[in-house]
Amino acid sequence: MLLPLLRITFGILVVGLTAYAASLFIEREQTGVALLVSAVTLGAGALVLITDLREKQKKITTISAIYFGLLLGLLVGWLISIATAPLLEFAFPNERRMVQIGQVFITVISCYIAISTLLQTKDEFRFIIPYVEFSKQVKGGRPLVLDTSVIIDGRIADICDTRLIDTKLIVPRFVLQELQAIADSSDRLKRNRGRRGLDILKRLQTNPKIELEMHDGNVPELRTGERIRVDERLVILAKALNARVVTNDFNLNKIAQLQGVDVINLNELANALKTVALPGETMTVRVVKPGDQIGQGVGYLDDGTMVVVEQGRPYIGQETTIVVTSVLQTPAGRMIFGRPDQRLSGTTTPYPGGGSSGSSTSNTRSGDSTASHVSLGNKGGEAASGGTGSGTPASLGHKPGDSRTGEPPRSPDESR
Repeated sequence: MLLPLLRITFGILVVGLTAYAASLFIEREQTGVALLVSAVTLGAGALVLITDLREKQKKITTISAIYFGLLLGLLVGWLISIATAPLLEFAFPNERRMVQIGQVFITVISCYIAISTLLQTKDEFRFIIPYVEFSKQVKGGRPLVLDTSVIIDGRIADICDTRLIDTKLIVPRFVLQELQAIADSSDRLKRNRGRRGLDILKRLQTNPKIELEMHDGNVPELRTGERIRVDERLVILAKALNARVVTNDFNLNKIAQLQGVDVINLNELANALKTVALPGETMTVRVVKPGDQIGQGVGYLDDGTMVVVEQGRPYIGQETTIVVTSVLQTPAGRMIFGRPDQRLSGTTTPYPGGGSSGSSTSNTRSGDSTASHVSLGNKGGEAASGGTGSGTPASLGHKPGDSRTGEPPRSPDESR
């Protein structure tokens, strides 16, 4: 309710000032000038109202910059008006109103210059007293400055959807320009990467869970006109804003750490969030290809962790349960080593025919009346020899009472 009332009050004041200014020229019978002044004044007021209606989301830093700029402009304008008053009185000896108009004009110019300067430098505002400097301190979480690589990667948008990040994200203008240059590249791969980065920025901008800021300010080191690499600009800007850099670039990570800037590497964050496996635990993995060593198989977990399976080559194309034997942490990620869980399978190595090394194979079918092998040293031979224990083999013989011969068992006398 207060905002519409403020706009109505502003409109009434603009109309009143316009009428007063026009009346001054009408008294002198300068109707044309009065109409011109009225049009300019009303147009300026309408432009201010339209700009206010278009900019619905305003920042407190902008209001502070306008406030301090207005105070500074009034002070400087008043001092300049006092200094130039003798010159204006000499130029218009009998025109007191013209002197006042000149002083107001000087004050307006001073206010404009002060407000414009503070609006352009509000992010790096410093209030300096000799030997003392007051700098802006950010309360709460420190802002995050996004690198080009992390924007193209796209995982930062997924992280923001989880509400893990509640601090302000800053995208410098030169990073946006680099993305536009990549999107306009003649190389198809680079062009697709640049367009993906712009799509990710649009997704971040429309995400109501985070605050995204396009930073247009320049730090003092960037105003020299020298051509500085984007990586160096990011580090300098992060130091000036007391922010942290989010990147996937290994070199930028090292450069920022050497200069005392905190860095969040998404690759390291992803490795920290991967599955933790301890030796002796079991897990299910699908073996997709052979390993470097003989008999090894290689599979991957859902998070991309590589799993090396000893004696896992026969399991290629299958899901198997393994027992973790060791875990290796490398800069590129985590590797898990394991072997098939024999407690669940009951075998050591599967074979394509469906058998296993732990089970015997018989070539004799049930109900077959013909023996398929020669039994050497069986107990039937010992019985046929009269139980002397000589161990003489019975060639092509059968056990006593074998149902396959259809003969009853013979006594030792009959065997003699």
